[in-house]
Amino acid sequence: MKIIELNKNNANELLDLLKSRSTNNFDAQEKIVKDVVENIKTNGDKALFDYTKQFDGFKLTKDNIRVTDKEIDDAINSLPKEFIRILEKAAENIREFHEKQKRISWIDTKPDGSILGQKFTPIERVGVYVPGGKAAYPSSVLMNIIPAKVAGVNRIVMVTPPGKTGVINAGTLAAAKIAGADEIYKVGGAQAIAALAYGTESIPRCYKICGPGNIFVALAKKAVYGQVSIDSIAGPSEVLVIADETTNPRYAAADLLSQAEHDELASVTLISTSKEIADKTLEEINKFTEVLERKDIIKKSLDNFGTIFITDNMDMAIDTVNEIAPEHLEILTKNPFEIMPKINNAGAIFLGEYTSEPLGDYLAGPNHVLPTNGTAKFFSPLNVDDFCKKSSIISYSKEALTKVHADVEYFAKQEGLTAHANSVAVRFE
Repeated sequence: MKIIELNKNNANELLDLLKSRSTNNFDAQEKIVKDVVENIKTNGDKALFDYTKQFDGFKLTKDNIRVTDKEIDDAINSLPKEFIRILEKAAENIREFHEKQKRISWIDTKPDGSILGQKFTPIERVGVYVPGGKAAYPSSVLMNIIPAKVAGVNRIVMVTPPGKTGVINAGTLAAAKIAGADEIYKVGGAQAIAALAYGTESIPRCYKICGPGNIFVALAKKAVYGQVSIDSIAGPSEVLVIADETTNPRYAAADLLSQAEHDELASVTLISTSKEIADKTLEEINKFTEVLERKDIIKKSLDNFGTIFITDNMDMAIDTVNEIAPEHLEILTKNPFEIMPKINNAGAIFLGEYTSEPLGDYLAGPNHVLPTNGTAKFFSPLNVDDFCKKSSIISYSKEALTKVHADVEYFAKQEGLTAHANSVAVRFE
């Protein structure tokens, strides 16, 4: 992990390097995904069953593709009651947070007889992709399904890859039941995304697809975008910690490593106004790394994209944060609430030394599906609005139209659209 003194001369070059994690060429994978999507689109279930046998080693049929209530109940009964309790508590917190995001339709009536408004309508069917195997994360099941349920989505279709015996991760099924998935199917990979986008004999077509996955899943979401809506094309995880002379270096180190263990491409960054704290944090990082289970992944993450920046002042630190636009931002300074209003670009902001990033991953309530790779400059965390459509409402009386019809006709003629003008003018012949 590098320690670099950041100044105006080297800032741009270093920040560009930090944000350049997507260096791989995915042409070969895109070709595979394109073929898979076209095959599912053309051949439906047959292609889906063939790919599941090829990639997952499970013989899928129309009779076993859907997860049964018994399978869900057996999964829940196989888990420790304490884990179920915590899943339910997390779900309650997530639901309560997202309930506050709900918006209502509105109407504005004016004395001249014009009526304007906006109608909020939940998306009818949403597909949720959930990774399987070692990458199964029940927390992501809660984070993707609960906002959709709060929004009022009528039908949530979950897909997740089966093991070779057709068994689905028990934690995944328990979380799906608690969150409110309406139906679950044993399919994964790019073929599952294509099935959700176009529909097959067994899987209903959905109008939006969300949820994390590997590169093939991400490229499949990209390929079907426009046919359906998607949440985002998520990149590797990121965390940035702002520190000053009061920061506990042990806390900072532990929080940085909580993201480094995700992925060899995960980005962990410390920005400190104190060289002493920076040095001590690096010492703690090295100590922790040697005893953590995923130390091989952590070491590669730190070698590839682990950086400690030392700045002369907090203003430069804040400017650097806003340029990086991190997925997760921790402010571990003496007065974090003084810094927070100056942060314009961050997916989630964690304030104070007792607000570790994993709190947001699991239990606090805000969504952990966050913008990555600098997209926090223009994207937001997954939220209730993502599962709603907005329709404009317009109604004019004859009196209201009389006052403006000449303006509308003139505007239309200026654009050369005489049929537009005539559509209004005909009402005043």
